[in-house]
Amino acid sequence: MDAFRFAIVSDLHIALPHTIWDSPQRFHLVEVSIPVLETILDRLSGLDLEFLLIPGDLTQHGEPENHHWLAKRLAELPYPVYVIPGNHDIPVAVANDHSIGMADFAGYYPHCGYGQPHGLDYTVELRPGLHLIGLNSNHFNAEGKQVGRVLESQLDWLDDQLQQLRGEEVWLMVHHNVIEHLPGQSENGLGRRYMLDNAPQLRRLLRSHGVQLVFTGHLHVQDIAQAGDLYDITTGSTVSYPHPYRVLEYRRDTQGQTWLQIESGRVDGVQDWENLGQLSRDWMGDRAYPFMLRLLTDAPLYLSRESAEPLIPSLRYFWANIADGDAQFEFSHFPVQPRQFFESFSAIHPEGHLALIDNHIALKLTSSL
Repeated sequence: MDAFRFAIVSDLHIALPHTIWDSPQRFHLVEVSIPVLETILDRLSGLDLEFLLIPGDLTQHGEPENHHWLAKRLAELPYPVYVIPGNHDIPVAVANDHSIGMADFAGYYPHCGYGQPHGLDYTVELRPGLHLIGLNSNHFNAEGKQVGRVLESQLDWLDDQLQQLRGEEVWLMVHHNVIEHLPGQSENGLGRRYMLDNAPQLRRLLRSHGVQLVFTGHLHVQDIAQAGDLYDITTGSTVSYPHPYRVLEYRRDTQGQTWLQIESGRVDGVQDWENLGQLSRDWMGDRAYPFMLRLLTDAPLYLSRESAEPLIPSLRYFWANIADGDAQFEFSHFPVQPRQFFESFSAIHPEGHLALIDNHIALKLTSSL
C-alpha cells in the first residue's frame, strides 16, 4: 500500500463578524477564525492530501449562517473533508433563534460524511481497506444539560459496524476525549467535562476490535495519549494559542512495519493580527487567574486562597504551555505538593522519559493496510 497523507484541523469556532459573541473572559479568539482557517487551507493546498478531518466545534455557537459558510467553504476544497459535531455546533437539542438543533446538523454537511448518516454517526471508506467512523458525543440529559457521552444504542451500532469491517482497518473520530490527556482528567472537575462520561466502555469496545487510532478535539491542546495499543490524538483549536494544525502520513517501511508520522504546524500571524502567536498567548495568560485559582483550591490540592494566590503569577502561561504541546515544567520554588502536581503535566514518553511526543512523532502501529 502506497503512503498517503491527510490533515487535521479542529475546533474552528467559525464566526462571521456579525455573529461574534463578545465575552471578556473567553479564551477563544474567534475574531481570527476565518483568516486562520484560510491560512491553513492555503498551506495544505500543495501537500497532495487524500482527506481532511475536523473533530468538532466547527462554529462559535451553532449559528445557521456560520454552519452555512463553513459547509460551502469545505465543499470548495479539492479533497474530501469529514466532520463531526462538537458541543458548540449543537448547543441546544431543538433549534432556536440563534442555533441549530441536533436534527439539523447532518443536513449542512452531506458532503462531509453525512451522505447516509445513522443519526449523527456515519461510516465512510477513506481508501480500500481503511474506514472512518464519525461518532457524535453530544447529548442532553433529563434536565436539558449537554453531556459528553456515547449512548448505548450508539455503542451497539458501533459494535455492529466493527463486526462488519473485521479484517479492515478502522479509525474513529469523536469530539470528546477517549483517553486522559491531563493527569487525573477524568476525576478533576475542570478536566472531566472534556472527556466522554463513559470513555472506559468505549475503550474496551475499540480494543476488542483492534482499533488503534482515535482523533478527538474539544480540549484545545496538542496532545497524544496512549492506553495500550490505542492512541487518542487530540488537536488544538485554530482560534486558541498556538493556532495549530496537523499533517499526518501513513506509511510502511522496508521491513513492512506500519507507521503514522505526525507533524504539526501553527499560524503565528494573519492580516491585522501579525503577531498572533504572542497576542493569543498573552490573551490566554490575561484570563488565567480564575482558572488557576480554582485549580489550586480544588481537588486534589485544596489549598487555601491565602496559600494559592502567591503561586498564580508563576502559572500565568501554564495553560498556554499545555496547549502548545510537549510542555516541560519546573516549579522548584513551589511547596512540595503543588510542585509535584504541576510538574506532572510535563510531556512524558510512554517509556517514562521526558520527550517531544505531542507535535512531531512517528507512531508504530501493529496493524497495516
